[in-house]
Amino acid sequence: VTPRRFMRLANPRLSQLITEHIGDGWTNDLSQLSRLEPLADDAEFRAAFGAVKRANKGRIAEVLARRDGIVVSPDSLFDVMVKRLHEYKRQTLKLLHIVSVHQRLRSGELSPADIVPRTVVFGAKAAPGYQMAKQIIAVINGVAEQVNNDPAVHGRLQVVFPANYNVTLAERLIPAADLSEQISMAGKEASGTGNMKFALNGALTIGTLDGANVEILDLVGEENFFLFGLNESQVTQTLERGYQPGAYYESDPVLRQALDALASGQYSRGDDAEFANVVDALLNHDPFLVLADFGGYVAAQEQVDLAYQDQDGWSRSAILNVARCGFFSSDRSIKDYLDRIWHAPAVPLP
Repeated sequence: VTPRRFMRLANPRLSQLITEHIGDGWTNDLSQLSRLEPLADDAEFRAAFGAVKRANKGRIAEVLARRDGIVVSPDSLFDVMVKRLHEYKRQTLKLLHIVSVHQRLRSGELSPADIVPRTVVFGAKAAPGYQMAKQIIAVINGVAEQVNNDPAVHGRLQVVFPANYNVTLAERLIPAADLSEQISMAGKEASGTGNMKFALNGALTIGTLDGANVEILDLVGEENFFLFGLNESQVTQTLERGYQPGAYYESDPVLRQALDALASGQYSRGDDAEFANVVDALLNHDPFLVLADFGGYVAAQEQVDLAYQDQDGWSRSAILNVARCGFFSSDRSIKDYLDRIWHAPAVPLP
């Protein structure tokens, strides 16, 4: 990640706060972010950091209102999943969580006061010929329509999917995120940089042991990361034993309630056939073990709710994510290539 693009330019408020406390050398040497770590225990700095995050949430709220006509509350937890729409990235797992919370609110099992107000933001594009991905996009929009217009939710849960997610929107959304969704099946994700950008901008990660999540977890510590799900060897063992997704459906009433709601037409204006392909793929195939990881994911999201209620503690964890993720600088990566691959001298940055 280049700190000039995805911190200094994208997040000027946070950049200014960092510079006020450790100087501006960090933009050319991101390892200097480690000097922020003692400030995680400084109440005044935590308050200033929280104010920066709140201002960034206000900024993206203005962008979404102007650009898309979408109204969101900056006072809610911003739960963000932005990445290419693909089954292995498991947007369906996030969807099942949303539907399960909505169903429990509708049934009275949860009251609105039981959950932290949350705005779930999807950003994604799908390959033109990828039929299942296009159907998942339809499910996201169907769920959003029902959740956002249900009085039973009392403004505690909102789902938004702004069109044409691109770098310009990312530069506004990433600095505003509270929770970074990195939930692909272990063993499938190449090491992308989205999770790094979120952590460097003060979002906490909920994720599996996949891709760069492994390095983020090692750097920030388990207490500052919401880990769930099967690891790569457990995925292999589960598939080799002959994975039966239907068994998870039968044994987990929360999961069963969510899938039945999708299948019944509750989120497709009464058309019980509209989402049938997506439901069938999960119940009878599920190559990316969405149903196997659902229970662990829901439990991790409950921990997110608990942690977010302590705003001071959340800010502390977010600061430590920023302070400990300087390793992910593109400058360091290029220097590695210079030293280890190209054997060429580095040219100092101006």
